[in-house]
Parts: sequence; C-alpha cells; structure tokens
Amino acid sequence: MSERIASCGSLYDSTNLLLQYCNNDDTVSAGSNMDMEDRVSHLEQKLQLQEDEIQLLKAALADALRRLGCCEEQSRGGQPGGGHAAGRRPLATTAAAAPPKVRQLLQALPSRPLSNGYVQQKRLLSSPSSPKKEVLQSIKRKSMSTERLTLVRRELGAESLSRTTSSSSSSGGKSKSKECTFNAEDGYVRMFLRGRPVTMHIPDQQRESYSLDQKGALPDRKLKLQWVYGYRGRDCRSNLYLLPTGEIVYFNASVVVLYNTEEQQQRHYLGHNDDVKCLSVHPDMVTIATGQVAGNSNGKLLAPHVRVWDSVSLNTLHVIGMGVFDRAVTCVAFSKSNGGTFLCAVDDANDHMLSVWNWQKEKQLADVKCSNDSVLAAVFHPMDANLIVTCGKSHINFWTVEGNTLSKRQGVFEKHEKPKYVLCVAFAENGDAITGDSSGNIYVWAKGGSRISQVVSGAHEGGIFSVCVLKDGTMVSGGGKDRKVVLWDHAYRKKADMEVGEPLGPVRALAEGKPGELFVGTTKNAIIRAAFPDTLTPIVQGHTDELWGLDVHPTMEQFVTCSQDKQVHLWDANSHQPLWSKTIEDPGRSAGFHPSGAVVAVGTMTGRWLVLDTDTQDLVSMHTDGNEIISNVKYSPDGNFLAVASHDNFVYIYAVTEDGRKYSRAGKCTGHSSFVTHLDWSADSQHLVTNSGDYEILFWEASSGKHVTSMDTVRNQEWATSTCTLSFNTFGVWPEGADGTDINAVCRSHDGSLLASADDFGKVHLFSFPCSQSRAPSHECCGHSSHVTNVAFLHDDSHLISTGGKDTSILQWGV
Repeated sequence: MSERIASCGSLYDSTNLLLQYCNNDDTVSAGSNMDMEDRVSHLEQKLQLQEDEIQLLKAALADALRRLGCCEEQSRGGQPGGGHAAGRRPLATTAAAAPPKVRQLLQALPSRPLSNGYVQQKRLLSSPSSPKKEVLQSIKRKSMSTERLTLVRRELGAESLSRTTSSSSSSGGKSKSKECTFNAEDGYVRMFLRGRPVTMHIPDQQRESYSLDQKGALPDRKLKLQWVYGYRGRDCRSNLYLLPTGEIVYFNASVVVLYNTEEQQQRHYLGHNDDVKCLSVHPDMVTIATGQVAGNSNGKLLAPHVRVWDSVSLNTLHVIGMGVFDRAVTCVAFSKSNGGTFLCAVDDANDHMLSVWNWQKEKQLADVKCSNDSVLAAVFHPMDANLIVTCGKSHINFWTVEGNTLSKRQGVFEKHEKPKYVLCVAFAENGDAITGDSSGNIYVWAKGGSRISQVVSGAHEGGIFSVCVLKDGTMVSGGGKDRKVVLWDHAYRKKADMEVGEPLGPVRALAEGKPGELFVGTTKNAIIRAAFPDTLTPIVQGHTDELWGLDVHPTMEQFVTCSQDKQVHLWDANSHQPLWSKTIEDPGRSAGFHPSGAVVAVGTMTGRWLVLDTDTQDLVSMHTDGNEIISNVKYSPDGNFLAVASHDNFVYIYAVTEDGRKYSRAGKCTGHSSFVTHLDWSADSQHLVTNSGDYEILFWEASSGKHVTSMDTVRNQEWATSTCTLSFNTFGVWPEGADGTDINAVCRSHDGSLLASADDFGKVHLFSFPCSQSRAPSHECCGHSSHVTNVAFLHDDSHLISTGGKDTSILQWGV
C-alpha cells in the first residue's frame, strides 16, 4: 500500500515538474522587431496553449488516480461498480475511499475528464500583421506539445473505455456496444444523439434473436447515377458548350453532365467533390477543364481546384491548383492559338488572383492580383496565347503574359458610358474583343488595343449576360431583363430576335449548336434548344431555390417536387421532363400523393397546404394550420386520412373523402416538445409514428389524434413506409458522432430489402433493410454538393430519386 502511495506521489512530483516546464516561456528573441500588438497577440496564444496543456495533464492524472483509488478499494475487498461501471466512478465517491495522500491529490483536480480526452482549442485571433516567423514557430512548438499530450490522453481514455465495456457487458439482460445499449428484458434498443437517449422498441419476433454484436450486411445492389435534372445558370456563366459528339456539356451540383439531346442519354463526370463553378473546352474539343469551390465533407476541408479531364473516357488527366486557390475557381479558360498549352484561372478570393498554368505539367507560370471587385470572365485571345482579357465590376483588363509576370492595360471607356458591370466577352473573326454590359450596350474593342472602336447602344434593355460569335461570323447576344436572344450581322446590325418566356427566365449562356440552331441557358436553371425566328424548346428544367419536397406516384413512373422557388413540378422519370409545372403563392416544403394518384398535397413554408389535381394541375383544396413550416404531408394507405406535420409541434389529421377532393379536420396530435420532422402510417391506417427535432419518437391513434403510450399496442405494428430517421428498423443509418441533424431523410424500398438515406454531407447511402445494427455498412454515392434533403424509390423500385438543398438538383439513380 505504501509503495503505491509513494509511486502516486512520485507521479504527482513529476507532473509538477512537467507543469513548471510548460509554464516556462518559449521566449521570443529580444531583437524581435514585432510591435506591441504582435507581442500581446503572441503572449495570448502562448497562454492559451499552456492552459490547454495543463488541463490535459490534470485530466490524465485525474484518470490515473481514480483508477488507482478503485484498485485500492478492491484490494480491501470492496465491491466495484455500485451503480457505476468500473473506471467511471464519481470523483467524490472515489476520493472518499482513497488513501489520504491520493484523496489530497484528487481534491485539487478537475471533477471529470475533459470532453472525452479532447481539449477544445479556442480560435486564436491575431492582428493582420502578426503572422511573423517567431510567432509561427512558437505556435508550432506548442501545438506539437499539445498533440503529444492529447495522444497520451487518448491512450489512457481507450484503456479506460475497454475496461468499462468489458465490465459492463456482464450485467444481466443488458449488453452495450459503444453508445447503443440493448435491454433484452424490456425489449428495446437505446441510442444517444447529442447526449439525449432515443429508445426504440423491438418487435416481439426479433427480441429473442437480436444482438448488438451482429454485423449488418451490405446490400447486394448498388446505385448508379442515371440522370441529372436541372442546370446551374442562376449564378454561373459561360458554362454551356456543344461537343463534336453531339453532346452538350454543362454542370449542376458537383456533376458535369454530357447530354446527347438526340439519343436522350446522359454521361457524367464525377471527379469533383463540391460545387462546380466554371467550365472550359480545349481547342481539341475533347479535353475539358472544370473548377470547383472549397468544400467541407464530414468536417474535412476540401480544397478548391481545377480538374482537366477527357470527355470521351471521362478519365481525369490532371488536377491543378490544389492548395493554391483560396475560396473557389470561378473562371477557367484554355489558350487557343498555341494548341491550348496554357490555362488561366481566377480565384474568388478578396484579391481575385489571376493565374496562368502549363496544365500538362501542372506548373504555375504566373499569377497576379486581378481586381478588388468581382471578376466575371477571363479568356485568352484566340490569336495571341500571351493575351488574356478579364472583365467584371467596373472594369475590363487586357493582360500580357511575359515570362512569369502579367502586365495589365485597363480598358478605356473615354466618352462612352462606363457600365457598372462588364458581364461577358467574346472575339470577332478579326480579333476584336466584343463585350456586353449591365447597361445593355455592346462595345467592340479593336484588336491589340484597349480602346473602343464601335458601339451598339441599347442593344438590350438591361444587362447582356452572354455574347456568342457564330461560325459564319455573325453574333448572337442574350439579355437578362428583356429575356431576348438577338442575332447581329457582321456590321453589328440587328437581323432578328426572339424572347424567352418568363417561366424559363433571363438568358445566361449561349452556345452554337447544329447549323441554324442555338442552345440557351437561363438564370432559372433551364436549357433551351432555339432557332430563329421563334423556335424555343426546353430540353432541361430544374428548380432555382432550396428543394425539400419529394414524393413518388403510387402506380406510375412519375414523381413530384416542390421548392422554395414556389414551383411544383410533376416529372416523368422516363422522359426526364416535367409533365406540368405550377406556380404557387408560397415557398414549397413537402409533398405527398394520394394512394389513388389522382391528387397530390403540397405543404408550404407558411403553414398553408394545398391539394392539386395531378391530371389538370387545378387547385382542389387549400387549408392553413398554424403559420410555420409544413414539414410533412402524408396520406394514409387507405386514402381516408391525411396527416399534416408542422414546425409548430403539432400533427393535424384530416378525414379525406371523394377520392381526395374533400377534407375535414378529424384530430390534432399534441405532445411533441419540438417541431415534427418525419411521420409514417401503419399499414392498417390506424396509427401514426412521428419524429421530432429533439429526437422524440411518439405514436398516435389516427382517428382521434390521441397519444399512444402503451408500447404493446404499437411494438408489433406493420408500417406502410419507413421514412422516420429514428426507429428500430432505421437507426443503423446514423454515423458515429452524429449530432441528430446529419440525416435528413430515409426511405425503404417497396420490396422491403433496401433503405436509402440522405445526409448533410452531400451523400446518398444505400443500406440493407431492416437497418437495425449500429453504424450499418452502406454503399455511398456522390453527386450532390449540398445537404441532400430527401430520397424516394419509384413505385417499382427501379430507380431512386434524391433532392439537393442549396444545390437545387434532382438526381435519378438506377438501382
């Protein structure tokens, strides 16, 4: 006993020495020329790091002393555990039983370990001038020291956890696997989200055979991206081109789409891991460069970069600028006159850096601060590989590449109206630069100069977002406010024009198609095949704002979506076109088909919900329940009830008659303490189960809205759907460390073999169903660049539909 106390005292003394060492000042050179503000910032950083080290040491010592106290107690014949697992006894209890010297040491230490062995580093703010060499070296030394201490603490924590798990597994009727616990006696599994227990009751037929130790199986089927709905035109430009293969190339979310409009086939380049923002086609018309934004996946930062890839094989050839770009690559272009050897790119950082690269060698040749203001276009001159033209807010600049430098000449507007934005630039056959601006004027800049040689005033009413010179030397321009596409002859005289309809939106991008044909991209994320004088055929359509509402037709290969852009689309999954589109008064949030398929209910962001006829898109009924988001609208399997889940914490139940055309309030489910997120009907239409924002699982009688508190009533209930993210059959979708909002939606296939999930990291996962083992294995699929908001299997399970939030995309996956 005395030897253990002596060893403990020795540990304490050595720890004190280490603490004193940590408090020693890693002095900055006396000759440092840092000013007072830098010194203060430096000292604050050192102080914080030292405090963190001390806390880590104290926590590690506390853990060791607690376990030593437990050993002393056991050696005296005491029973371990009591109401606590070994190794996790409260400090007060341990201290009371410990020897005097141990007790004295324990009283001076923290009462519990710090956040599972990790210390939360405070964000260190410094002045703009403070990243000096001395400060950085000091921080590096301190960080290394902290990392070593953290590693020791993790090892101690892992040892403690292993002891805890082994000792707790012997408690009668209960087994434990990480955060999940299984109570065989009462027949439930309990998981924890952000520290809150979530209890899920097991059906009787599975209680005897269930074990947390069983491993879930991967599904035998996988998802393959088949179709991307929509196009990113709302905030990108110059992103639509025709390839020699007959495919048009554009992007949406993190997918670059190659769409053969004649054969109605899409191919997809999936090399990016976040939003694609720009695109350029090499002079060989095969090689393509695309740039993406900085992203974040599962807490891991994703660097912005440019990918150069082959449009035939879809293989990535080169990755450029990893670690060089700051926020996003917003402009990219190949040179034209030297065989496309160079590539230029603009970073969306504060300085909007323009860089030039030899892309085949992945070598940066030159870079320069382009502008304090936004840069909207950057292109090489078609006849001079050393000349780059950039334009944007209040400027047009002509850059000359000279070795590893870029020299600038500003465009001079002289007596002409200087626009707020120069929006686009193209080149005439003779090398003149042609710009369209926010004032609706077209300026021609003489080849090799920076002065205006010709003006077309008032070419459009409002901004000109795109100018495209055709192969025959004529030119087309696309207007924003007036939504017009105008054809100009060689002398810039108007020959013809046509207007894009309001539902499709202003013109964003123009590309020459087959002779006499154009492709027009719009700011409402549509692509139109156009021909003068007035042929306008939409070939791609999509939503333009955050998208959550999704449901599939009960018997046909159709699905409905609704978005905060106030649009409701009924889609044909075979033609990939909307059968109809309807504008509603409020932003849409949720949708649900009646079992007959005759009507569809749409919930909005304002508490209003409406019912539309699926054949005529006519309004059938409209109601308001509260004034908050209607997160879910779902008909009962027999079609006699409609459940309306709201963010006001209630579920409103309506009796439905006349095949979905008449509605009367039947009940109101009251009991949730947070907003309702998901709901499912029982197969017999007698009960409901709901999830809420604070991770509650509640059950209800459909006819009255009465809260069902007896689990024996619902434990063995068969559910018509499985869209609740918290249930015994779906809880395996939750990843380790999930915070309760990481999974936005789940959906069971109609044959009951698969479960799909939509998460906050842009991923769609495919699991086997039931998914009732913690952290079940899955097939992970990428394509979305924002949180995935919803998933649904078509009625025959042939395809899965997923919707993106901020990326507004709809992806169709083959199963």
